[in-house]
Amino acid sequence: MAKSKNNKPDKKNSENLKGFDIKVNEFGEIITSHKIDQINEFLDENVKDKKLEQELPSEEE
Repeated sequence: MAKSKNNKPDKKNSENLKGFDIKVNEFGEIITSHKIDQINEFLDENVKDKKLEQELPSEEE
């Protein structure tokens, strides 16, 4: 018997994302229920940017 997969999303931020809806129309355009500025603000607060956390290599010659 095969294992059933748990495809439920993590409900950690569910209250912050309440009312958020995203769709892609037939032309490939992304349609959201929130303004892009609000989405970017949420991502800045809740998602760590791995590229910014890496140490920059020193330029020793």
